Amino acid sequence: MKDLEFKKLKVFGILDINDYAPNSVVMKNIIKKASGNVNVISIDKGEQLTEKLSRFDHFIQIVEGKAEILVDDKTYNLNSGQCIIIPANSKNTIKANEKFKMISTIIKSGYE
Repeated sequence: MKDLEFKKLKVFGILDINDYAPNSVVMKNIIKKASGNVNVISIDKGEQLTEKLSRFDHFIQIVEGKAEILVDDKTYNLNSGQCIIIPANSKNTIKANEKFKMISTIIKSGYE
C-alpha cells in the first residue's frame, strides 16, 4: 500500500498536491486504508464526479474555489473553507461550475 499513500511525516501544502488538468478530475490519495480514505481532488471547470450512492458518510472540505454539491436532488454551493458531510446512502454528485480543489474523507468503520 505504500505507493497508494502520501509519505508520512512529510510536511506539505494541501493546495500544492494536485495541479488542475484541462477537462479533467485529478485525485491524489493522502491516506488509503481498508477503514477509510483521505483524498485531495482537483476538478476543472465544467467537470463533475459521477453520481453515486455511498454506503458511508462522506466529509467534503473545499480548499480552493467553489463547488456545487447535489445530495438527494438538493443543491449545496460551497466556497473555499466550507465543509459538508454527505450522509451514508445518499445519492450525490459534485460539480465544478468553476475549477476547485477539495479534501474528501470517508471513514468506513462503524457501519456494521
